[in-house]
Formats: sequence, structure tokens, C-alpha cells
Amino acid sequence: MPAIAPEQARQMLQNGAVLIDIREADEHAREHIPGARSRPLSSSISSMTGPNDAAVIFHCRSGMRTASAADRLAAGVMPDCQAWVLEGGLDAWKKAGLPVTTDRSQPLEMQRQVQIGAGSMALAGVLLGLLVSPWFFAISGFGGAGLMTAGVSGFCGMARLLAHAPWNRALRPAAPASCGVSGKN
Repeated sequence: MPAIAPEQARQMLQNGAVLIDIREADEHAREHIPGARSRPLSSSISSMTGPNDAAVIFHCRSGMRTASAADRLAAGVMPDCQAWVLEGGLDAWKKAGLPVTTDRSQPLEMQRQVQIGAGSMALAGVLLGLLVSPWFFAISGFGGAGLMTAGVSGFCGMARLLAHAPWNRALRPAAPASCGVSGKN
């Protein structure tokens, strides 16, 4: 799929194009482009169809996810529907000074929560290991082993635990599909 600049995408949206945010629901709930439809790449997307004369524009945070999943995304678009990838994603959209909806009452994205948690464990383990007892270095080792397991297997125990934290229960579900875009969330 060809890439499209943010300003060009904005003009297409004003002319009826459909914008699809492929980031996870927690990322979309915290910050998104107004009017974007949430269709996480991790969900099983059966089809992404728009009206015959509509264009579909996919985006993520930086453009990396959409670029790496372009074939999968293109396969979900109806043949008579044009599709593009927003070049630079949400970051480029913001850099161009275009509007973004931010809801700070939503929790931080899960990946950021895991990064904060794992980084805190590593730092605490090192500091306690140096200042109290070398046995505390095991905390850093445990955190590193968890991150390696998550990277290799795709299962992140810390994310599963954090998902049950009280602040993450406030996450509102993504808006239902509309404008002819279908698929499972």
C-alpha cells in the first residue's frame, strides 16, 4: 500500500475516506485521531470494507506497524476500495499540527506500563543489590527473564497482572464499527 502524508490524509478524510487505527484498544482510548475507527491489528480482522467510492487509510503510532502489516491490511480491503498507510502514523499527524483527541483519564498504554514496571524492578534490584545484599540482584534477573520470555513467546505475565490493576479497569471499550467498516474486535 502506498504511504500518504498527514495533510493529504486529512483532505481525504474530509472527502469521506475511512481512517482505521490498528493500535491496541488501550492506545486508541488514550489518544487518537478524531473519527478514527479502532481495529487492533491483534484482533482477527475478517474484512475492512468501505463504501465502493471510499478510501481507507490505516495508521498506528509511528507507521512501523502499518508498514510491516501492509499485506495483511490490504488483503482485508474490498478490491474496489483504495487503501493507504498514514506515513509516520499518529506521531507525524501530531507533528503536522493536526487535531488529536486525548483522554488523560484513560490509563497509560499497557506496553508503557510494562516498561515502567520492568524498569523499576531492574533499578530496584540493582540498587538493593549494591546497598543491601547481593541477593537482591535476583530481582533484576527475574525481570530480565520475564522480558525475554515475553519477547520469545508473546506471553507477558506482567501485562496480564497489570490488566487487573484498578486503574486499568477504567478502560472504555472501543467504539463500534461504522461507516461500512466491519471486522471483529
